[in-house]
This record gives sequence, structure tokens and C-alpha cells, in this order.
Amino acid sequence: MLFLPEWSGLAKWPKPLLSSRRAMALRACGLIIYRRLQAGSPSSKVGDNIEYLLLQTSYGTHHWTPPKGHVDPGEDDLQTALRETQEEAGLNSSQFTLIEGFKKELQYTVRSKPKTVIYWLAEMNDCNTEIKLSDEHQAFRWLKLEEACKCAEYKEMQAALRAVHQFLHSKA
Repeated sequence: MLFLPEWSGLAKWPKPLLSSRRAMALRACGLIIYRRLQAGSPSSKVGDNIEYLLLQTSYGTHHWTPPKGHVDPGEDDLQTALRETQEEAGLNSSQFTLIEGFKKELQYTVRSKPKTVIYWLAEMNDCNTEIKLSDEHQAFRWLKLEEACKCAEYKEMQAALRAVHQFLHSKA
């Protein structure tokens, strides 16, 4: 018998749906979201005012990640990223701007299965917008690049955050 505690976020799904979601190919999509704080002193480096949003899962190892989730049937990848951001962080697409020219695909293994995660980049329109977590997450943090990489732990996510930072520096 499968027992799913209420806080897992999975308990609300009917068991046949849960089983079919786990059987599907592992593919997820999300947004790497950043905000620009007010510029510091004139001598501060470009990018010092950028912070990245990471959410801490309320399940498993409580890892930190940008908002992301599995692609539902009939959804395209970007629709998934937008839906998951709304569900997990309470942010709708009017609260951020998608940044053209950046899309990152990560590939790694989860429980002996290959997983693909596609991230787009988005900038908050207002750096003080409230984050509203779903029950899938227990905390969030806005972090500068090095702090975000330490929290992210996984080398693929760290590389994605560094790629975003480099991309933003190249546009400055």
C-alpha cells in the first residue's frame, strides 16, 4: 500500500494518475527567475545587484531549485514552465518578463532514469513581489550567484546558474 503524507503534495493526486506520472519519461520545465536590486556604488561590478530565486522542496532531501515541474499531457514546454512557476511560487506571467535568447537544457539521472529539465530565464518586474509557496516547497530565498550555487548543490544546476549570470553580463 502506498502511503503519501498530506504535506508531500502527492497525496492529493488519485493513485492511477500518480502511477502514470511516475511511469512517464522524466521531463520537466521551469524558469530561472532573477531580480535586480537597486544599483550599489558606482564601483560595484555589473551583476552584483542580481539575485536568483530558489525554492526548497518539502520532500526528499529538501533540495533547492528554481520553480519547475513535469510536463502534463497536451502542454508544451513553455506552458509547463509558466504553470509550474504559478503553482510553486505564486507568480503569474504578468509579474515577470521572459528574457529572449536564453534557454538551458539540463540532463541528469534520477533514480536510475534519465531526466531532462528545460529552463527559460525571467526577470521580475518588481523586485518586491511576494512569493507564495505551494505545499511542495517549505522555503524560498533570493540569492546572489555564489550563494545560489552553494544552495543548489547539484553541479548541473550550478552550471545553469553560472550560464545565466554570464549571459546577463554579456548583455550589460
